[in-house]
Amino acid sequence: MRGCYLLCSRFGRVPSLQNHWRLLSTASSKTNAHSTTPSSPDPFALVAPELSRIRTDLVRLLGSAHPGLNEITSYYFLRPSKQLRPLIVLLFAQATNGLGKNWPFKKWASEQPRPGGRAENLDEPLSRANVLNDWNPNMQEKTSFYDPLHSLSIPPTSPTLAQPPLSIFSSTERTLTSPASVLPTQMRLAQIVEMVHAASLLHDDVIDESPLRRGSLSAPEAFGNKFAVLGGNFVLGRASAALARLGDPEVIQLIASVIANLVEGEILQMQDVESPDGEAVPSSQVAKNAWTLYLQKTYMKTASLMAKGARSAVVLGGCADGEVYKEVAYAYGRNIGIAFQLVDDVLDYEAAEDTLGKPGGADLQLGLATGPALYAWEEHPEMGPLIERKFGQAGDVELARRLVRKSAGVERTRALAVGYATQAREVLQVLPESEARAALEALTERVIKRRS
Repeated sequence: MRGCYLLCSRFGRVPSLQNHWRLLSTASSKTNAHSTTPSSPDPFALVAPELSRIRTDLVRLLGSAHPGLNEITSYYFLRPSKQLRPLIVLLFAQATNGLGKNWPFKKWASEQPRPGGRAENLDEPLSRANVLNDWNPNMQEKTSFYDPLHSLSIPPTSPTLAQPPLSIFSSTERTLTSPASVLPTQMRLAQIVEMVHAASLLHDDVIDESPLRRGSLSAPEAFGNKFAVLGGNFVLGRASAALARLGDPEVIQLIASVIANLVEGEILQMQDVESPDGEAVPSSQVAKNAWTLYLQKTYMKTASLMAKGARSAVVLGGCADGEVYKEVAYAYGRNIGIAFQLVDDVLDYEAAEDTLGKPGGADLQLGLATGPALYAWEEHPEMGPLIERKFGQAGDVELARRLVRKSAGVERTRALAVGYATQAREVLQVLPESEARAALEALTERVIKRRS
């Protein structure tokens, strides 16, 4: 996979390493595109009721017969969260519902008692509850506790699903719904992407041995590594069942591939950056390999869920192959996801010093060479050996911090993030004007200006 590629303006494929300076110049020449304006909508306020329902319903979906499992699986959901991933899903639903070729069917199906239909039917099991043996005390009528005895029985045939009347396809004109709408399947998708994200946090905190998460004890610290891993697996299992009940094979494939990407990204993060013996200053090929590895990891661990979640939202809204809206959603999510992580890597150096009085560069202690360190390597050759040995020797972390502070690595990484965010903003111009599109545009500004 060429992880250093991105879908940029008008979906052209541009090698991101060679295009770094173009991205930087784009960012500086379009600074006004990210200037705050009084008319810029608050992305979170636009879908605040939906985000609130998502948080409430997640705890219900994760109910278990085991109190300890209940506690750990809801541990991160009950704490403040950016909710960025479900936000993107909801905004793309509002920005594209009504435009797709298959919108009439999706709208009709959302009112029917069927898989992928009404909200109350999204919890209906596709196999019998006593076959699934999955007990959720929050949904007793739809789940079943384990019974030691099981007798063979032939259940009645499921009723034939109703077919949509041909009249719903009588008009070929497609326009945004008014008022803006979110289908039940898209609401559930927003919950699913948040579940996948939370599961990845449970696993990441075990791998990184993180004692804290947003100022509170991390789940592994509070419950132990075994429970954190098992809790993450349980959340993924519940997310997968909910995903199947959406009834859309393409969306199942997209989100399933995200789970694989998260694992691949974690493996990539463990790989070494190597240069020929005795070569302190990185050659163009060595630097390219280092950046490719970094950006590919960034895509898989962060941007993949945003990109494929956004695309899935548009698919559930009826956009078909050959329609540009799916491509817009993926390109936006990919670019804003990379921008988000680049800013996160900048904040690892900036925020720790400014707010906690501690030296920045916590990623260095994990052996990770992020954007600021890779840029510092270009200016200070002595960074090369430190990166190769993953800052593993005594004094390596402190020296690397000093080299990053002496370089323009932090500033250049933030500028690169602005470039990616600008690309995300540009692809939205294909969509018709709406409050949701304006909110997605405003979100690119929030991402690059955030301080936590």
